[in-house]
Amino acid sequence: MHLELKSLLGFSLLAGVALGVHPLLADDWPQWLGPQRDAVWRESGIVEKFAADGPPVRWRTAIGAGYAGPAVADGKVYLTDRQLAEGASNPANPFQRGTIPGSERVLCLNEADGKILWQHKYDCPYTVSYPAGPRATPVVSDGKVYTLGTEGNLFCFEAATGKILWSHDFKKDYGIPTPVWGFCAHPLLDGNKLICLAGGDGSTAVAFDKDSGKELWRALTAKEPGYCPPMIFEAGGKRQLIIWHPESVNSLDPETGKVYWSQPCNIRSGMTIPTPRKMGDLLYVTCFYNGSTMLRLDANKPVATEVWASKKVSEKDTDALHSTMSTPFLEDGYIYGVCSYGQLRCLKADTGERVWETLKATTPDGKEMRWANAFIVKNGDRFFLFNEKGDLIITKLSPEGYEEISRAHLLEPTGTAAGRDVLWSHPAFANRCMYARNDKEIICVSLAAIK
Repeated sequence: MHLELKSLLGFSLLAGVALGVHPLLADDWPQWLGPQRDAVWRESGIVEKFAADGPPVRWRTAIGAGYAGPAVADGKVYLTDRQLAEGASNPANPFQRGTIPGSERVLCLNEADGKILWQHKYDCPYTVSYPAGPRATPVVSDGKVYTLGTEGNLFCFEAATGKILWSHDFKKDYGIPTPVWGFCAHPLLDGNKLICLAGGDGSTAVAFDKDSGKELWRALTAKEPGYCPPMIFEAGGKRQLIIWHPESVNSLDPETGKVYWSQPCNIRSGMTIPTPRKMGDLLYVTCFYNGSTMLRLDANKPVATEVWASKKVSEKDTDALHSTMSTPFLEDGYIYGVCSYGQLRCLKADTGERVWETLKATTPDGKEMRWANAFIVKNGDRFFLFNEKGDLIITKLSPEGYEEISRAHLLEPTGTAAGRDVLWSHPAFANRCMYARNDKEIICVSLAAIK
């Protein structure tokens, strides 16, 4: 940008503030759960209620299959998909594992019209259960985009051109097998480090130099790495890297990988999936069978103690919250999240006591369904819920209950799970739009308030 243009833009912004006019600034969504990795969409000027025919679709682009959500940054949309080899097919039973020939792609689209600007395709036979496609959302920063594929292919690309700057193959580099449901943990970019879950002896968590790909440190040992995204929170006077794998919740020094503390657990089927959430001095995790655990982080040193935990290890006979894949939202002393059979629940954060639950956000007929899901994002005083049926719901969530404001059906569910069609890809919210995909297309829907 020329200096003159920068000066003009700066003057315009200052003039707007001086006149009491607040310019509407567009935000990117460059990683899992948004700019601050907290599921908060901070843009203003967003629609209050959908029109009868729903929000306008700006564009649609044909793509392949996958669970991975898109990332939006610097006028481009990045996502990954899978292409089956000619003559190949996925098993009728998605739990069945074999070797299915095919490839993965990394796609870069023009944000304005959805046209594909570049793509990188690589051979990638699948050996996983639920082999639809890639799982992890790309990370975009400083002219680079980082992607992690289902079979452990980690890439760093030049964001503008798709040139490969460096890469790793987790299975070859660390001598580890592919987890049952693939490599899923969305990579975390922290300073000069890209932090990933890999697996194996001493390498469950690995940090790479973001520019060269050189390994900086490795830490932790677990029989399987799980699927939970790494997170960094401040507590006890330290920046703590939280790694939750099926054997323990762990706090590490993000600069060195040194372990501050570990809280043992024994998570059934390795299902550490939802992102850990922090509220005040409380750190919360939840999973399908084992339910919830609430920890308190010490104010003076990196130490954690258990506050409460679910007493039932069950997918159906649940207490507190047994979330399958949806990351809960914590605020004002309460937890809002989706339980194992689609129950959107409100809990008291300090005790885990259930305040209310509803199936209105997740299931079409009010009946419990195994793994029924909705992704939860906050905007202002409202929430945007994108459920597995492809409905986008504007709602208010409070201790008083679930208050649905508006709903629009935007995408068809094209995946299969528990005998029904599902859509299990987290959307991105940027530029007053939502970007969402199924196994056939990605769409950009305008959510800007109509003037």
